[in-house]
This record gives sequence, C-alpha cells and structure tokens, in this order.
Amino acid sequence: MSVVVPTLRSRIESQLRFAKRRREADAAVLLAMTDEDDPRILLSKRAVTLNQHAGEVSLPGGKRDLSDTSNIAVALREAWEETALDPFSVRLVGDLPTQTAKSGLSVKPIVGIIPADTVLVAHPGEIEKIFFVRLSYLLNEKPEPYRVAMKAGIFVVPSFQVEGEVVWGLTGRILVDLVRYGLGKKIDWPLFYMTKK
Repeated sequence: MSVVVPTLRSRIESQLRFAKRRREADAAVLLAMTDEDDPRILLSKRAVTLNQHAGEVSLPGGKRDLSDTSNIAVALREAWEETALDPFSVRLVGDLPTQTAKSGLSVKPIVGIIPADTVLVAHPGEIEKIFFVRLSYLLNEKPEPYRVAMKAGIFVVPSFQVEGEVVWGLTGRILVDLVRYGLGKKIDWPLFYMTKK
C-alpha cells in the first residue's frame, strides 16, 4: 500500500479557511500561489516613481475603493490592475490574520491558487518587475533581521532575500504568517521590535 505524502499546496489548502466573522479592512492583498506541489508565490517590485512604498517588494494589492464589496474584491481588483491577473482564474483558499501597515491602515491578506502557466504583465506606472518565491524556500529559510529607521527608533522586522531583492515589512510578516498558519511551522520571530537609535 502506497503512502500519499501531502504536497505543500495541499497542506495550505487543508489548513486555511476564511474567517467566520468578516471585517472589512482598509486595504487587501492577494497572496497568489501557483497550482504546483511546491507553489511559487507572486511578488512584485513597486515602481520607484510612486509616492508610497516606492521600490519596495509587495504582494499585489491596495486600498479599498467605494465600489469594492469585500476584502476579496479589493485583492482581486488590485491584482488585475497591477499584474493583469484574471480574477476568474483565482481559486480562493482562505485568508490570513489582518495586519497593520506602518501607515496605520488595516490590511487583509487573501490567499488564492492560480494556474502555473499564468501570463502576467506588470502595470508600467506601478510595477517595476514581477517575480516569484518558492513556498519551500520560505518554509526552510529563516527570516533575517531587517532594520528600518523611523522617528520613534529603529524597528527590526523579518526579511527574506529573493532574486536579489529584500522582502521585508508588511510583505515579510504576511509570508511568515503563511508558513505559520498554512503549514503549521512555528517561527520564533516577533512581528517587530524597536531599538534606540
């Protein structure tokens, strides 16, 4: 009798759900994973010309519009605007805990599966490049401390090195949560801490 070993994708799908009590956040992001045993997670580098978060690595997403009916609608609309990802190609899996961005906005991560051969196109005014990180890399790689200088002091947040880019801040925290809640791996890492300048 053969033993079926669960894939990383199937483990995520079996663990995640949508929260029973849904609260609409100020913004939402789509954590899009390819439909593969070891999924690739869609990331983008924001254009350096943007007013906010210029040049930072992020998940597709943004602020709620008046026409958006849910956190899911926000995440799918923003992903389509930024990367031309067809919203109807996304198989929704669940969500992760709401995060608070450094701006104070509440951000809800929505997790979905996309076809492995999806063709994406970066919006030239918003996105500098589109790239991916393997879920197995996040599972096996320990986050590195990344220091961010702010008025109150120096904040230390989790980060990963991916294709020559530093993935940190809100995106880093969401990726840590994906491994924690979706794969059940305890990551001994505070959301952030502060040191004096």
